[in-house]
Formats: sequence, C-alpha cells, structure tokens
Amino acid sequence: MAKTINKVELLGRVGSDPEMKYTASGIAVTQLRLATDRVRKGGEAETDWHSVVVWDKLADAVANYVEKGQRIYVAGRLVQNSWTADDGQRRYRTEIHAQDVVFLDSARNGNGGGNGSSHQADAGNGVNTGAYHQPGDEDSPF
Repeated sequence: MAKTINKVELLGRVGSDPEMKYTASGIAVTQLRLATDRVRKGGEAETDWHSVVVWDKLADAVANYVEKGQRIYVAGRLVQNSWTADDGQRRYRTEIHAQDVVFLDSARNGNGGGNGSSHQADAGNGVNTGAYHQPGDEDSPF
C-alpha cells in the first residue's frame, strides 16, 4: 500500500474564546475557530475560518491559555464529520483535529512571558503531550 498523508498546518488568529467540554468518558475536548487571511486578485483581503478541535491535556492547556485575538500555530489532521440534523437534513463539517498548538503572542502562555515571543511548552505543563486521542463518534460533546 502506498503511503498517504493527512496533515494540516495553520497559523492564524483565534476568532472567539475556546470552548471546553468533556466527553461522557471524561476526556477534555476544546473547540475554537481560527481565522487565516489571504489576498485575492486586486489586493482584496479575504478571511477563511477553520474549526479546530483539541483533545485531552492539550485541550486543557488551550482552554486555559488561549483567548480571542491571539495568534496560534496549529498542526493536525483534517477530519470530515456528517450527521442528520433534527430537521432530517444531512449536515457536514470539516474540522482540524490538532496534535500540536503553539502560542505565538500569548501573555498567558504558562511561561510567565508576555514579550510577544514564540512559545511551545513541553509535556511537563501539558501543552504538547505528543499523545493523541483518537475520538470515536460517541466522544464528541459538540
């Protein structure tokens, strides 16, 4: 079988404060919207909005240290979800399930800094655990 890759990297601004919930089994999951900008022909700026989902210890760190307007870097994988809504219509949602998050200009980055420098904390304070929770359909609290 040939190798395949599902990897997404985004650097953008958080559109609203992250929302953290817990699955029925007690696993933390945080969701946020991330805005990235691009310039179209003619010089017009256009914003793309991305739904980012973060799991487990990384979800706790994002919920505690990330706020609306902050710049973050997210690396993860693209996930397609579908469901039938209450009105009987089939709905679809594309999400980025984050495996790494780097806080780029956070004054609340857990390192005591606020100088605008880039920070990626290690597993000792829960920001980048290296572990990744593979959620099932029953896990999503959103």
